[in-house]
Amino acid sequence: MELIPSERFKRTTKYVRAFIILATIGLTILFVLLLSLLVYAKILGPPPLVVPQSTLYYSDSGNVIGETDNGQKRYWAGMESISPQLIKATVAVEDRQFYTHKGFDIKRIGGAILADIRARSKVQGASTITQQYARNLFLGHDKTWTRKFNEAFYTIRLEMNYSKKEILEGYLNTIYYGHGAYGAQAASQYYFGKDAKDLTLSEASMLAGIPKGPSNYSPLDNLEKAKSRQQIVLRAMKNKNYISEANMDKALQTALTLKGEHGTVTNKTAPYFQDAVKQALKSQLHIDDRTIELGGLKVYTTLDEKQQDIAEEVLSTIPKSSNIQASIVAMDPGTGEVRALVGGKDYTESPFNRATQAVRQPGSTMKPLLYYSALENGFTPSTTLKSETTTFSFDDGHSSYTPHNYNHQYAEGEITMAQAIALSDNIFAVKTHLFLGEQSLVDTAHRFGITSKMDAVPSLALGTSGVRAIEMVNAYSILANGGKKVEPIFIKKVENQKGEVIFDHTKKAEQILDADKAFVMTEMLTGVFDETLNGYTKVTGSTISSQLTRPYAGKSGSTSTDSWMIGYTPQLVAGVWTGYDQGKKIEVPAEKSYAKKIWASYMEKGLQGQPAKSFKETENVIGVYVNPESGKLATKACPASRLTYYVKGTEPVEYCAEHFKGKNSKRTPKEEEQKTPWYKKVLKPWG
Repeated sequence: MELIPSERFKRTTKYVRAFIILATIGLTILFVLLLSLLVYAKILGPPPLVVPQSTLYYSDSGNVIGETDNGQKRYWAGMESISPQLIKATVAVEDRQFYTHKGFDIKRIGGAILADIRARSKVQGASTITQQYARNLFLGHDKTWTRKFNEAFYTIRLEMNYSKKEILEGYLNTIYYGHGAYGAQAASQYYFGKDAKDLTLSEASMLAGIPKGPSNYSPLDNLEKAKSRQQIVLRAMKNKNYISEANMDKALQTALTLKGEHGTVTNKTAPYFQDAVKQALKSQLHIDDRTIELGGLKVYTTLDEKQQDIAEEVLSTIPKSSNIQASIVAMDPGTGEVRALVGGKDYTESPFNRATQAVRQPGSTMKPLLYYSALENGFTPSTTLKSETTTFSFDDGHSSYTPHNYNHQYAEGEITMAQAIALSDNIFAVKTHLFLGEQSLVDTAHRFGITSKMDAVPSLALGTSGVRAIEMVNAYSILANGGKKVEPIFIKKVENQKGEVIFDHTKKAEQILDADKAFVMTEMLTGVFDETLNGYTKVTGSTISSQLTRPYAGKSGSTSTDSWMIGYTPQLVAGVWTGYDQGKKIEVPAEKSYAKKIWASYMEKGLQGQPAKSFKETENVIGVYVNPESGKLATKACPASRLTYYVKGTEPVEYCAEHFKGKNSKRTPKEEEQKTPWYKKVLKPWG
């Protein structure tokens, strides 16, 4: 036997020793790098599991009325909301060792490498559910080493910081099932028209096979391939002992009913209302646009679907031949919750929201705010001023202003404040406004929640400064609820993608007006529909009073370009505006009456089935019968009398003596009563 020379042996030993040292150093470096990677992953903490999800909007009754749509349907469903059959089918076909590995299936990776070597191409994948989830969350599907490294790194972070249940739930909510459906819930609704929790074994096994290749295994595109893939899924479930042979055969033989259309929302309900909700999410809750569109929020709104349908129905009565536009807003005066909102005749033609965005002249609908301020400054419903053509001078005589009543009709004498508001007398309003001081109405309007800029000028009493419809409806809501502060509320609650409540509206009762004066003002507004207050002209609500079947308070308003009607009951307040977008004059007589008719129709239909409630008087008011013309206590000689309310201590004490005739004209009502024949006193109870 030939012996190796000692020098050659020594050289070989040297190489072996060097290899061992280098290998040890290499393994040490690799271990340190791996350890550092794990430490770094731990320091970074859990990666955010935020994925784009459709935001859903719900009505007050809990029905879905809308969703954000960017071409992808994504809804989050917790594990309890996903069929156990789909969960098992997914694990069986995608990652059999999911519950035992730490993110990587080493045995499966080795098998895939051997298969690829034998086929001399990549024929078999080895990605675990965690790896696929990492790819779906943070990466693309390119086949670069950088992407593969990042995928491995994110996989480590996911496994280190989240439970298997959380990872599987996330995967089932982000995997793509084809046809724009991401996640089990969207896919279940699209393919089978049902929620993910209601899937049968046959449906679940069909669905679980699609992510392998959505374009190849969609049962809507290729039923034969889909059935073949379903068989593979069921066989995998059988091998994992998730199902029996009999269950497998039954599932394969079950005929499936496929839907093929996205559910949840087919038609957008109340589009103007939903736009207002999105604006509230931004301006009031300070949620950014991306979160609103893709954050998977659940937004619970105040919309009453019945009220909304009625609002849209009554607005549709405007003839299509008319180019006039309209809006309607309805609120619950007790809470400020917006129950219905329509911002125009056709959202598809014009999404401009005339209920929340348009700034228009409110006309005489501003007068209740003026007269409330007057009540605070010593006026009463019986306060009288002269109604006649008047030119007002101001700025030390350098400027003048001459307002006019409708059709240039005047009382040519004194009228009460109660009658002035019922007849919408402009002279009375401007006189009151100037007496109080022009800034007084501006300040009062701000107290009523109006934020639009207002000019302190004489014509402000007649509503010449523009406001938004929703502001005016909110102002009337404050009167309707007895002077408590409310603001237009569109959103009751918001949940984030995880189901956590991030906003919950709570009502805060705050008395901002005097309750007694608010009630007196409301009672004066009921006079708009009471023809007892007719004077030199009819009350402004006389054209619709025959349609009304319960007590209402309200006020109409008109300018050359705008027509309004706002009114309320204790349960509901609504406002209607009509006009042209470009500020064109309303010249067609019929168009001037649209606002009143639409309002009356909406209120009657919207309150149908609800009790007819009167406005509840407060403790510090008193109601007395007065002569509508003089404002003094009515007597039997007065041709008309009306129950009118006053803050206690401000009610009239003088009886009306205008209607006594002849020698008895100076007698007091008490004296007149004493002179009444006895038989008239006896017969009085029977009329």
